[in-house]
Amino acid sequence: MRQLRKVLLWSMLLLLASTGLVSAQTGYETPFSTAITYQNVSSSAAQVQFRFYNEKSATYIEVNRDLAANAGASLSVGSLTGSEALPANFLGSAVLSSAEPVVATLVQIPQPSNGAVRNRPLSNGFSMGSPQVLLATVLKSQFNTTSRFSIQNAANGAVDISLKFYRVGETAPAAELTETNIPAGAAKYYDAGAIGGLGGSFDGSAIVSAVNSGTTTAADIVGSVLELQTNNVGVRAFEGVPSTAAANTVYMATALCGVAGTTSSYAVQNTSTSNAANVTVTYSNGSTQTANISAGGKNSFNTCNAAGVSSGFSGAATITSVGAPIVVIGKVGGNNRYTAFLGETSGSTKLALPYVRWSNTECDSGQYQRASIAIQNIGGATVNNVKVHYLNKVGAEVGVHTIASIASGAKANSNPTNAGSTIELTEFGNPEANPGGGFGGSAIVEGPAGSQLIAVVRISSNTPTGVVAEDYNGIAVQ
Repeated sequence: MRQLRKVLLWSMLLLLASTGLVSAQTGYETPFSTAITYQNVSSSAAQVQFRFYNEKSATYIEVNRDLAANAGASLSVGSLTGSEALPANFLGSAVLSSAEPVVATLVQIPQPSNGAVRNRPLSNGFSMGSPQVLLATVLKSQFNTTSRFSIQNAANGAVDISLKFYRVGETAPAAELTETNIPAGAAKYYDAGAIGGLGGSFDGSAIVSAVNSGTTTAADIVGSVLELQTNNVGVRAFEGVPSTAAANTVYMATALCGVAGTTSSYAVQNTSTSNAANVTVTYSNGSTQTANISAGGKNSFNTCNAAGVSSGFSGAATITSVGAPIVVIGKVGGNNRYTAFLGETSGSTKLALPYVRWSNTECDSGQYQRASIAIQNIGGATVNNVKVHYLNKVGAEVGVHTIASIASGAKANSNPTNAGSTIELTEFGNPEANPGGGFGGSAIVEGPAGSQLIAVVRISSNTPTGVVAEDYNGIAVQ
């Protein structure tokens, strides 16, 4: 029997009750119901097992689904019934297992879906954990935003965790917390707004470490973060970064200044608790920004503040550090956008995108979403004939967009309509285009042998007050 491959899902399944909820006026007050979009990246059919764990619980509810080769599907957790149903107001995590390689992206749907909050926070699952997880930005009543985050046990037995919070500009931890005996697969949740040690407000970062319960032996964990506006409707999500992924060079596939009223910024965390990091942000037009980041600290860079970047700039960026390694969270704000994505330390020839949608007819109404894919070449030479394969819910390829070339450091864009004008592409991933109806659509980005590609997918929705959007990273396929 083939060994099961696991995806940790995730430390961010929030309030999955889907009925009887009152519309909230701010992101911080909003409950969410979760949809898991998952993609089979193999050429064989997969049997996929989901195990859902309530917070700090060792028991689970199991759900099983079949997924065709190359297919992408969606599991609405709040819609599960019978023996599969989760309890009302479930707060927990899940582990996805399959004998075939499967990737997944989590979609948090505000409840009610037609309420004041319309953005859908997105974050990816993890194929493995790390003894230390870095949260590049944690906020409490700062910029009218407060963070909620969770840490999931990725080990085989129970773990104990410790958390250290570092305020911007300070080298000593502002607060330290511990939690013991988190069962395998389960998660512990935190609301920065309820952590008294952070004071009345906090702008900083956190380092989370884990050991096997009752020992000093390192154990694996993963983490995810929600940033929620306390005075408005903004919500965004991003993953915690394993300390093993920290590096002295980080690539950002999106850099914007004044494009459709939006601007990008980067939260850069110094992963060392003893050494400073001298950081330079270099944009694809040659403009730069610099800062010295103290041990354990973070610094934020706004693209529009870079000399030489003018309104209308749309490109990419490379962030380097002399001294301590760094991790980076990219954010895009303005004009109702409230997005987040991870900086990447390396590229891949092949990337999986589990959640891709497009509608020519029902996007303006707000019923369906649109996906825009930004692909950056972080290799040292131009790559030619980069292909974006669009796959429906049963794994059939319905179109291919071929990008003639992407220069080193540059980016290119794609969406399903770049691959053709059939209904399978103009209504991609939606019931009108899928065999048998239902939602589900994914993509594979593939470059020539040796290419180094990264991608960020932006999912946009129309609302009565304008367009909202959220981002997630393309997932490297080995």
